[in-house]
Amino acid sequence: MNRLFSVLFLVLGLAGFASAQDTKAMASPAATATGKVGKGEAVVTIEYHQPAVKGRKIFGALVPFGDVWRTGANEATTFTTSKDLVVGGKNLKAGTYSLFSIPSEKGNWTVIFNKTVKQWGAYDYKAADDVLRIEAKTSKADKMHERMTFNIEKKNIELLWDNLEVEFTADTM
Repeated sequence: MNRLFSVLFLVLGLAGFASAQDTKAMASPAATATGKVGKGEAVVTIEYHQPAVKGRKIFGALVPFGDVWRTGANEATTFTTSKDLVVGGKNLKAGTYSLFSIPSEKGNWTVIFNKTVKQWGAYDYKAADDVLRIEAKTSKADKMHERMTFNIEKKNIELLWDNLEVEFTADTM
């Protein structure tokens, strides 16, 4: 009987520990940006995890220049469009894509739409699975953004993080 109680307490203790871990706030919480773009009002949804600056040097350090980046934290960011779009002047079919980028120290970034979704980071990224690559313009943000954030407004999609803004256009065909 004592053994049964010992096992029961052990199981309950482990369950309590596991549930306590679930309630802990994530360092890079999940976020979703949704909006309508273009004259045909395609619905665009970007699902991502929001890393924070936390006093660190971001671009050129945490996020290296010239390397493929998952454009967020944890799982690769996904970009979903309900209708075919013209993104950065190039055609993109309706669907869901992993969204990667190649940050540049000076000038435009490369934004990549990759057909393989549900990737962890960029560890299994394969250029052969790219559906589209576009150039996105960069500029100094109006203010510092502690957490990485996406905004979708009419024909513009922007990423804001630290003191940087990365922007590209999207419109319906």
